[in-house]
This record gives sequence, C-alpha cells and structure tokens, in this order.
Amino acid sequence: MTTTIPTAVRLRLGHAAVQVVADRIGADVLHIKGESLDPTVRRRGRSASDVDVLVHPGHVVDLLLALRAAGWELLNDFPSSSAFEHSATLRHTAWGHLDVHRSFPGFTARPETVFSVLWGTRHTWQSAGRTCSVPEPTAQRLILLLHAARSRGSHRGRQDIAHTWTDAAPDVRGDVDELARRLGAEVGLAAATGRLDQWRQHPDHDLWRVASAGGTRIDEWRARVKAAPTARGKLRLVGRAALVNVEHLAMIRGRPPTRREVVAEFFARPARGIREELTRRRGGR
Repeated sequence: MTTTIPTAVRLRLGHAAVQVVADRIGADVLHIKGESLDPTVRRRGRSASDVDVLVHPGHVVDLLLALRAAGWELLNDFPSSSAFEHSATLRHTAWGHLDVHRSFPGFTARPETVFSVLWGTRHTWQSAGRTCSVPEPTAQRLILLLHAARSRGSHRGRQDIAHTWTDAAPDVRGDVDELARRLGAEVGLAAATGRLDQWRQHPDHDLWRVASAGGTRIDEWRARVKAAPTARGKLRLVGRAALVNVEHLAMIRGRPPTRREVVAEFFARPARGIREELTRRRGGR
C-alpha cells in the first residue's frame, strides 16, 4: 500500500532539508513565500507547490554545489529563469522542486544590501523540527506583492494583492511603501498596486508593464534591453536574444533536446515572435 504524503508536509520537510544543507556549509538562507509565510501575511486557502529560498549572494555557488551533492538535480539555471535572471530551479525525488534565489525581482538595491537588510530583521520559523530564518512580516508582504506583480493578472496574484495590500490597514501599507523605498522596489510595488503609470519615465517601467500585464516576446526583449543599466549589459542582451534556451527546451520535452531540435527552435523562435507582433497589431486595429 502506497502512502501519499500531503503536499504541505512534503514542503515543510523540503524546507528543513534545504536548511540542513545550508547549516552544514554555513550558508545564510532566508525561506520565502509558500509554507514559510507568517499567518498575518498568508491569506486563507493559499497553497504552495515548491520551496523558495533567498540566499546571501556570496553563498549561492557553494549552496548550489552542496545541494547537488545532497541529491538535488539542477533543472534551470539563473539566465533561464525569467527576464530578471534571478533564480535556479532544482528538483529532489523526495522533496520536490526548489527555487534558489540569488536576488528577488523588484529590488534594485544591490543584492548584498537587500539581503543584509532582510537578514538584519529576520524572524525564525520551525519547519519539520528545523529552525529556519524568514523575513519579518512587512518584508514578506513586500516580497509577495512583487511576486504577484509578475503574475500577469492571474487570479492567484490578484488574491495575494487584495489580501496583502488592498485589505491591509493604512499603516501596514505605509510600512511596505517605506521598505520598498529603502530597497529600491518602488516600481515593482507600483506594478502590483495599480500605480505603475506614475513611473512612466523610469527605465524599468516597460519591463514591469510586460511582467504584470503581458506582452509579446519582442515586447519583453525591448523592455529588458531598456532596463539594463549599462551599455555592456544592453549589448549582452541583444546578443542573447536569438539564442535558444536549451534548458527550458529540455524541461518542455522532458529530456535533453537533440541538435536538430535546437537548430529547429533557433529558427522557430523569431518566427513566433513575428507572429505574436502581427497578431497584436491586428488586434489593436
């Protein structure tokens, strides 16, 4: 007889398993979202599907190596994660999926500064008997809002925004605004809270417009190039725009793609982008 472990139990064990590895190598890790949310931040009925951690930037490489040695398989590296290139995805046969964040989309202060501020006000949380560090509730609220801002208007994202912002007391929203100013997260927060138009002249505006409301592949790459802070960064993105995301292709197919499939995808991607752009223009007319 096979016993199915409830998802919440598996996730708590997963958080604990990650913390065991982090403690073993002395890595500073903050558990974010999902099961680790404070009861005042987590809305009723909200469920999670994976484990998320934010890692001190100086400890990321060591943690990834230690996790892989402990049986975690790397599925997706940082450049493949999103337009923000912020996380790596791993999978364990027992504990499921894990997102290791080297930064969190929306914070524009240096990753070391962001982590230092969040770490300095951290709380503790017990997961499957293991002591884990978590951001304090205001920071959790801001992180959840920044995550919801990238949900392209999903029902889940709207529910999180309603609970953590719309229905929150004015002083709670004020604390979130203040922390966002301190960590340079005003544009991402504005995208979540309906104030993005106030940041129309900001270089990150278009990126958050696409992240929050959707757009074509061409829209996203234009926004990424515009948001890149340096000329070198812009050129790097332009050079990568035509490259095939082999890791993502492998995840879709469930196996490593063949050379022929990679070549086919190389030519298919720009064709899809052009079709999306033409479809949008026809819709606009």
